[in-house]
Amino acid sequence: MRMTGAQAVVESLKKESVEIIFGYPGGAVLTLYDALYESEYPHILTRHEQGAIHAADGYARATGKPGVVMATSGPGATNLVTGIATAYMDSIPLVIITGQVAVSLIGRDSFQEADIRGITTPITKHNYLVKKVDELPKVLKEAFHIATTGRPGPVVVDIAKDVFAAEIDFYYPEKVELRGYHPLYEGDEGVLERLAVEMEKARKPLLFVGGGVNLSDTAPEVRALVELTGFPLITSLMGLGAVSDDHPLNFGLVGMHGTYAANMATTECDLLIGIGVRFDDRVTGLLEQFAPKAKVVHFDIDAAEINKNVRTDIRVLGHLKWSLSKLVDISRDKFDCEAMQEQMRPWLGQLNEWRSENPLSYEARAGQVMPQAVIEIVDELTQGDAVIVTDVGQNQMWAAQFYHFKNPRSWLTSGGLGTMGYGLPAGLGAQVGCPNKKVVVITGDGGLMMNCQELDTVAKFNLPVKIMVLNNQVLGMVAQWQRMFYGGRYAHTNMEGRTDLVKLAEAMGVPGMRVTQPDEVRRTLQEALAMPGPVLVDFRIPSDEDVMPMVPGGARLDQMVMGGK
Repeated sequence: MRMTGAQAVVESLKKESVEIIFGYPGGAVLTLYDALYESEYPHILTRHEQGAIHAADGYARATGKPGVVMATSGPGATNLVTGIATAYMDSIPLVIITGQVAVSLIGRDSFQEADIRGITTPITKHNYLVKKVDELPKVLKEAFHIATTGRPGPVVVDIAKDVFAAEIDFYYPEKVELRGYHPLYEGDEGVLERLAVEMEKARKPLLFVGGGVNLSDTAPEVRALVELTGFPLITSLMGLGAVSDDHPLNFGLVGMHGTYAANMATTECDLLIGIGVRFDDRVTGLLEQFAPKAKVVHFDIDAAEINKNVRTDIRVLGHLKWSLSKLVDISRDKFDCEAMQEQMRPWLGQLNEWRSENPLSYEARAGQVMPQAVIEIVDELTQGDAVIVTDVGQNQMWAAQFYHFKNPRSWLTSGGLGTMGYGLPAGLGAQVGCPNKKVVVITGDGGLMMNCQELDTVAKFNLPVKIMVLNNQVLGMVAQWQRMFYGGRYAHTNMEGRTDLVKLAEAMGVPGMRVTQPDEVRRTLQEALAMPGPVLVDFRIPSDEDVMPMVPGGARLDQMVMGGK
């Protein structure tokens, strides 16, 4: 078929079964947007490019499908950078299509020119600059292949303006052959046999479940392994939801704001099996004393992660679908699972003792709305079945601690980069991808203000996102550190101002409510969650409430500062 480059892009997206595009037009992509208009391709116009890419990110995390973003050259493309880095750190599949100035103007500091390929090289899995129209179908096919295979990640396709207008005899490749890119799927089965020997010998084994389990849709395999072996488990922040928080063998979140039981389990275990984890600094605490008594096993698809942070005794490379399925088969065939579970009774007894001695808790304050209570009631009213999307900081940690996740892909948050402003647009994208699910955004007043313009997008498309603002009038987590480690010197963390968040939401077409008293929380949440469209609820919470427990920077996991009752 003879068509323009812009039409070729549209046809390529159709071939990849792309359901929706998030974007923001501009001069360099006018021809592309004209082709979208002609084809009536589904498109969400956000109010800022950062909103578009966070929305695509939320869509990808919630659905498992690659998110697609479009933006113009120069500032349009550079406004995507934070969102690209967010997706890169958390291994989220995105295909980002940006416009570039005409080929003859590249490198001349032309109007709205920016070297987005050079800018994003460190934060993309791969990127392209397309100067010839004949390259378009092949490049787009490769972009989707790279973004979604192996360890997922964002891919940028920067396309010169005149390429959109040039003509091509369109043919879309059926397969991709890239020299040097052959993602590992199956690994060495012999390594799993070695691991099985260590599993039988272990008296204090521990599974450490990470975000890779959710991204690879291997939660069923992990749950099968837990049921067969009776091994207890802990999760990283990104691993929440892989195994229900209500499972008796799930001892919760590990790390800086993890549970006492999870952190003590990591300190005392003799075999730590990390599955799809990065062993980042928020998990390990003092690196030299992380899991000091354990042999460490690391399951990962990316060889670069092995031994990057934590020494590994056994490495299991390959896709988790392959490796976990094999390990489940080995466990079923070779283990006396009843005997294995029996020999772990003392270990499980110790873990349950730690859990009962120091559960996650908080101290209520008379006449004040407690953020933890808000999360608990949201959990109760949604029965743990909502898609929870957070911003970053205290709101994020309270949600992780006090919401009981039951399902994979029900917890969306910026884990690696810690991007404020992520919550609202990511919730928007999640709701687009999962129209029949309840999507609840839990954010702070600081994070909300960073992308508050997307309230207008939510209203325009009547997306039933429920936005819960834990409004403490400060940059909560930064102020907590200032309170604990900087002598209470609150340097520029006071957010108290004149902005009325309820009026702001209403000005953009989103109904707003405010809660200032504890006895108003349940009734207001019931009303908000039952509303057919979007709503924002402004919860006024104490400005000096801390997230506890906490492992101070540079401390061991067992050196937790406890709080609550």
